[in-house]
Amino acid sequence: MSLVLAVYGKGGIGKSTTSANISAALALKGAKVLQIGCDPKHDSTFPITGKLQKTVIEALEEVDFHHEELTPEDIIETGFAGIDGLEAGGPPAGSGCGGYVVGESVTLLQEMGLYDKYDVILFDVLGDVVCGGFSAPLNYADYAIIIATNDFDSIFAANRLCMAIQQKSVRYKVKLAGIVANRVDYTTGGGTNMLDQFAEQVGTRLLAKVPYHELIRKSRFAGKTMFAMDDSEDKAECLKPYNEIAEAILSGNPISSVPKPIGDREIFDIVGGWQ
Repeated sequence: MSLVLAVYGKGGIGKSTTSANISAALALKGAKVLQIGCDPKHDSTFPITGKLQKTVIEALEEVDFHHEELTPEDIIETGFAGIDGLEAGGPPAGSGCGGYVVGESVTLLQEMGLYDKYDVILFDVLGDVVCGGFSAPLNYADYAIIIATNDFDSIFAANRLCMAIQQKSVRYKVKLAGIVANRVDYTTGGGTNMLDQFAEQVGTRLLAKVPYHELIRKSRFAGKTMFAMDDSEDKAECLKPYNEIAEAILSGNPISSVPKPIGDREIFDIVGGWQ
């Protein structure tokens, strides 16, 4: 039975880069991993496979949506450390629903007998306010992970995500494993003060703190995970948080909770208190 993760966060926060590096860390610790990108850009798996692979929707269109005509090789690419990548794709702009795309992808995997063949399935999901469609991965997930930075917009999005997780937990098994603080820049006096306070108030924790580092940005554009980058003086620092997350997830019983979202005005209080 696969352990299912759903990774969310504010748009442009670094979800796909973080997701790919979490997948890499999990794989290098012995887990068989499938990463599912849920974004019309279909670039979630780019750091793993080094290319923009065909989406599930594109593959289905080629066979007039006859599921039985597709094989795993039509929708899955294997990349770094044996990680399998799948891009769900998305509906045409202005029409359709992301939830349908996610559902079609899961249905295909189940029909192919693959869904339970992985140790970990990671959904990398578009959307920060989380409409009904893009909240669909929470229906399947054991744990949600929120990617955030130490600013108001990111914390506001994280709080909305906590609302979605809380609502889904009533009918489904999903819980929040924690918040990953991304782009933490200690060189300018920045930190995670607001994120720490927010996490405490909603009843979760910071899973890890990913540094703001040029090497991580370069790895993304190179189509590589951080683990595949050439060794350098700062590589170990950049890898540390991803390994921490993988260890927490693979521990067998990671610390998790049903979050208790706060009001919008309380978010302003958190931010205002650190001005």
